[in-house]
Formats: sequence, structure tokens, C-alpha cells
Amino acid sequence: MATPVSIEVWNPNGKYRVISTKPMPGTRWIRLLTDQNCRVEICTQKKTILSVEDILTLIGDKCDGVIGQLTEDWGEVLFSALSKAGGKAFSNMAVGYNNVDVDAATKYGVAVGNTPGVLTETTAELAASLSLAASRRIVEADEFMRAGLYDGWLPHLFVGNLLKGQTVGVIGAGRIGSAYARMMIEGFKMNLIYFDLYQATRLEKFVTAYGQFLKSNGEEPVTWKRASSMQEVLREADVISLHPILDKTTYHLINKDSLAIMKKEAILVNCSRGPVVDEVALVEHLKENPMFRVGLDVFEDEPFMKPGLRDMKNAVVVPHIASASKWTREGMATLAALNVLGKIKGYPLWSNPNQVEPFLDENSPPPAACPSIVNAKPLGLTASKL
Repeated sequence: MATPVSIEVWNPNGKYRVISTKPMPGTRWIRLLTDQNCRVEICTQKKTILSVEDILTLIGDKCDGVIGQLTEDWGEVLFSALSKAGGKAFSNMAVGYNNVDVDAATKYGVAVGNTPGVLTETTAELAASLSLAASRRIVEADEFMRAGLYDGWLPHLFVGNLLKGQTVGVIGAGRIGSAYARMMIEGFKMNLIYFDLYQATRLEKFVTAYGQFLKSNGEEPVTWKRASSMQEVLREADVISLHPILDKTTYHLINKDSLAIMKKEAILVNCSRGPVVDEVALVEHLKENPMFRVGLDVFEDEPFMKPGLRDMKNAVVVPHIASASKWTREGMATLAALNVLGKIKGYPLWSNPNQVEPFLDENSPPPAACPSIVNAKPLGLTASKL
């Protein structure tokens, strides 16, 4: 017999049963569901990551939709159970969905939602924060102060890297990568080198215009360069931020060989996906190159770090908080809920998943559409004309 899972129930007499596998920030997402006749059950189990068995218990015999988390293993077993329970939708409270077997979901007729368009600036801000923290050795200095070791100013105390006038490298110049590049260029007057399979025309135009503005004010203009290979970025950049998708081609993109071609005092930042970096190789590189520094928000085997990483003074590590601003997390919860609600109600697909403002405006009702369904085409879902 399945072990009971603790839940909190909203609108117990609602027609549609929607499960959230975790409490999520804000209450608007709950209200939007309950206002549309949904019974909302929020799992309150004191467990960071729910097992497949836990989620099966939550789904039960009748469930119309589930809002889940990127730490959960959504595959054949769960989508089969959700379909048997009458479920029509699952939405990840995340832009990524590497934890989801989309083919299995499509096989069982379950729409898979995600939450792009709301994380861009927040994630880019954290990447910029890690870049600055690593370059100026802020975490090391903070620990030094708290340990009571500071007994006066010294010329060599925590000397770091100047960002102004240096070169920032971006691997993956999509929404987040481009936003990060703009922050570093405009904030620190850095030059840009980037690698992407597609030309980042808007980013290039921004750097050109900003360079002209600086020149007109008697300052050194910033420049941009689209690299012909990732290796070119690694060789030339002083700060490199990773923003690729995770697939077979980007697994261990940063490995022993790629680390070896980077500058000895370079800074590497990863707010994308943990397995993009070979963490074992990274630990060895940090040991051998004490002036090389990293800022990491994601890890290869979350929630664990590879042995030795926690002891590296030249590593700044934070627990996957790139999207952790109040506005963004509440927005993610809202979008995830509306993906599920939209599919239950038979709404069409929103035409632009990056244009999320109409869904997040608290002063007006959201559009009658699913914000973002990643398997919309295989399921034959129609696009909204709103």
C-alpha cells in the first residue's frame, strides 16, 4: 500500500483536480486555478525531491493536471499514470525540461509546459553577479572578515581582476546569453566575443551603438566579434559565461582539453546546465591554476558537487538560484499553472512564449491561452490568434 503524502487543499469542491508537487511562491497562481473551478492540492511533504512513487501517490485515480519541478523524473511511468487518471497536462516550473521524457508525454497525450520569457533578466543578473564575485574574490574576502582575520590593509590582500576593458565571452547568445552580455558590456565597458550557431544580430547592433556612444564621449569604444568556434572564445576571453542548451553535443562541453586553452587567470561562469561542465576536470584545473576562478549555479550531479569542489577557494558556488527573484519565481508559478489550466480548458497555444507580460499583469485577467507547450506540434494544438 502506498505511503500517504501530506497535502494542502484549496477549493476542495472544485471540478478539476490539479496537483502541485511543491509549494510555490505567491498565491496568484492558486487563485487563477481556483477561480476556474479547480481543486488545488499542494504537496507539503518535508522532502526536497519527491520520488516517482511519491508522485504516483499524489496523482491517484483522478488527476487533471500536474505542476512539477525540474528535480523530478517525469518519464513513462508517471505519464502513463497521469493519462490513466484523466490528466491532460504537466508543466515544469522551469524553462528547461531535461527531466521530462517529452516523447513519453506525447505518447500518452499529455501536454508538457515550461516557463520561458520570465527568467531572462534574473538569470543574466546572477551570471553577472557570479562574474563580479569571482573576479573580485568577494566570497573569499567575506569569509576572511567573518573569521576575524582582518588586521589592516595590505597591498596584496585579495587582489582580483579588473573587468573594465577586458573581453567577455558568451557561449550561447540566446535570450539569457545576450542579456548577460549587455549587462557586462554596458556595466563594465567590456568587449564581446561570442559563439552561437545563429547570428545574434540584435546584440551586435547594441554593442555597435554603445561603442559609438562611448566614442562620441571621448571614451574607448567597445567592440564585438562573432567567433567561428567555441575554442576561439575560450582562448580570447577573460570572462566566459556558458548559456547553451544541454544535449549530446554540449555534454561536457567544458572538459580537460577546453580548460587547457583558456587563459590562466580566466573566469568561467555557468548558470545553464550542470553537465555542460566536466566537474572532475574542473576541480583538477582549479587545483593546478589558483588564479583561475569559477562561478557556478548548477552542478553535474545536483544536489551534489564532485569531490574537492567545495574546498576550492577559487570557486564561488551557489545552490541553483539563477531564477530566484521574487518576481520571476512568482511568475514561473503563474505560467506553469496557466499551462495546466489552459490545456484543461481546451485553450489554444499562446503565439509567442517569450511575450509573457499579459499573463503576469495582476490587474487584468490572463489571456485564454496556454503560455508555452513544448510538444504542441506533435499533439496538434492550435496557435492562438489573440
